[in-house]
Amino acid sequence: MTAIQINSVEKSYKGFKALKGVSLTIEQGEFFGLLGPNGAGKTTLISTIAGLIRPDVGSVQIHGHDVVTDFREARKKLGVVPQELVFDPFFTVRETLRLQSGYFGIKNNDKWIDEVMENLDLTNKADVNMRALSGGMKRRVLVAQALVHKPPVIVLDEPTAGVDVELRQTLWKFISRLNREGGHTVVLTTHYLEEAQAMCQRVAMLKSGQVVALDTMSALLRRVSGSQLIVHLKSGDLPQDLRHLVSHDEHGNGSGNKYSLRVNEYAEVEPILARLRESGAVIDEMQLQQADLEDIFIQIMEKGAL
Repeated sequence: MTAIQINSVEKSYKGFKALKGVSLTIEQGEFFGLLGPNGAGKTTLISTIAGLIRPDVGSVQIHGHDVVTDFREARKKLGVVPQELVFDPFFTVRETLRLQSGYFGIKNNDKWIDEVMENLDLTNKADVNMRALSGGMKRRVLVAQALVHKPPVIVLDEPTAGVDVELRQTLWKFISRLNREGGHTVVLTTHYLEEAQAMCQRVAMLKSGQVVALDTMSALLRRVSGSQLIVHLKSGDLPQDLRHLVSHDEHGNGSGNKYSLRVNEYAEVEPILARLRESGAVIDEMQLQQADLEDIFIQIMEKGAL
């Protein structure tokens, strides 16, 4: 089943085109990353998915329900954790979550509310007024609010921005379980690229309102040049015909030389080693260092697309 279908969405603000024909299909059960620099259009796209912004052109469906023409049903299928800390200062945590349940017509929801609070370490704050909570605790409540109606699709917009390590670990443990055991679709935007690399199965990268990369995480890691073959030569030197691959070198004083050579795929490693053996160089140590998501992100943002 398709969880989110985005069809040729365009959106402009006073002549500035924030989205330029974005199309994406996100399947039910995916953990999907939506990445890009500031101003790339991520928040505009999420606001469109949530029905807060109407696209000028194109459409968005959540589980087949159009976010404009069938807003009520689409919104029931969706839980959104916004970047901003928005809260009502007049209620306790439990009251806030009960009210949120009521917005979706859900009564007697305390059992699920208790479970959500327990998993987000909010149980001991259940009867504390929202305005008395720390910023990190308020963010936990935002996550709980997004989950009270058990939505099959969860959108997390920078959920760990400015929060402590404990909350990040607590949040990812719970969200991962919902994705793994409950089959929930998760869409994540984050500037913490190591989080996206660890969590997301597939990634779309936005630049200037357009999708410039869309692939599985493993495929992106394989196809982007950025891996390094690091060789420490005990004796001998790097052949001249391999020097164009050097990204970094260290010349030792009597202890050999260390080189970092750019490689695009595993198949390139053996010919390099064979050439070193042929030249008479003796390898003391060797390490293959793969590109990570940060390498990929930088390359794609510089080149515009892969």
